[in-house]
Amino acid sequence: MIDMKLLRERPEEVLACYRDRLFDEDAAATAQRVVGLDQRRRDLLARSEELKSKRNTESAAVGREKDPEKRQALLSAMNNYKDQIGKLDAELATLDADLRKLELELPNLPDPSVPGGRSDTENKVLREIGDEWKRARPTIPSPRPHWEIGEALGLIDFERGVKLSGSRFYLLRGTGARLQRALISFMLDVHLEQGYEEVYPPSMVKSLCMEGTGQLPKFADTMYRDAEEDFTFVPTAEVPVTNMYRDEVLAAESLPRNHVAYSVCYRREKMAHGKDTRGIKRGHQFDKVEMVKFVAPEHGLAELDKLVDDAEEVLRRLELPYRVIEMVTGDLSFTACKKYDLEVWAPGCNEWLEVSSCSLFGDFQARRAMIRMKSGKDKPRYVHTLNGSGLALPRTLIAVLENYQLADGTVEIPNALRPYLGGMERIKA
Repeated sequence: MIDMKLLRERPEEVLACYRDRLFDEDAAATAQRVVGLDQRRRDLLARSEELKSKRNTESAAVGREKDPEKRQALLSAMNNYKDQIGKLDAELATLDADLRKLELELPNLPDPSVPGGRSDTENKVLREIGDEWKRARPTIPSPRPHWEIGEALGLIDFERGVKLSGSRFYLLRGTGARLQRALISFMLDVHLEQGYEEVYPPSMVKSLCMEGTGQLPKFADTMYRDAEEDFTFVPTAEVPVTNMYRDEVLAAESLPRNHVAYSVCYRREKMAHGKDTRGIKRGHQFDKVEMVKFVAPEHGLAELDKLVDDAEEVLRRLELPYRVIEMVTGDLSFTACKKYDLEVWAPGCNEWLEVSSCSLFGDFQARRAMIRMKSGKDKPRYVHTLNGSGLALPRTLIAVLENYQLADGTVEIPNALRPYLGGMERIKA
């Protein structure tokens, strides 16, 4: 959540940011409601404190008063104060709950360095890598999409996946399953080399954890939840890994803390009809390797650059053509204050596929989850959090199949993955 002190002291600045940089009139309207309710809350709190002070004064006077009639008058006044205070406290409790709900609906504010823009059409391609890898491979006049390659080589079984679970599900079989597992192990090993600590997190978390990272309440309709208990299936390992330090104060000298985790991810995909529903690009269940960082506020931007490079390293070693996109303000996620996307080229689909979003959240998540840091006698302050896919499956699998396909129908195994596949060099039917 955003800093309420900032909204309280500079409301017009925050409202202008929502309107003029994020182009979010709904957020601006919510922020205005928050400002009004916050003022109402402070007024009620001041009145409650005033009445409590008077009640305490009367209470002290009762102990000193010897006259029965005057004593009874003081007791009546105390009871009147008590009734008024009770009503005010009840109203304050309701107001606090309403304020909390609205505060959780406010998106993060963009970092000043984020370029302005209304939509993804204004995002900037910072760099495109991989032309030399394309030129080094045999030219295929009409590269096939992964769904054709997968079925021809027995790697993907769409029919039985749908039979088991319905649309948007599939089976990876034989070498397809091995290739997916190899990619996951390879990604984890790359990030371990970079200094990340591996975590194997739960796939189900409490609602408070989803609230802490910003998935709830905003994205409740995209989550899979247990019908009886307070469990939600994770949409990304970001949720459990970030909440590892929920309600904790970390030693400043222990930062940065860098974690990497593999998880199965679950999301309700609400897709339109068309080509984007073909193959395995979108599904209700998918695999992902996620990097999460906890850093001191002054190092947030530098750590974001490093996070992007750490994700890029996976693509460089796989020799997959990719590009890095800088998000404009109007295309930032709800939680991010600055974000870059990594997109890999898929020649069979003839499109760029997002395989990583690397985001800096500032103290947005830390405020929601109460994650702070402390150095010596200094007061605790909120850490800054970051996360990035390193990388997301199955789109990386798609890129491997489509970029490494050969004219004879086989698929070459990237050099970096061969040790994970027993030295296999080619996938054949």
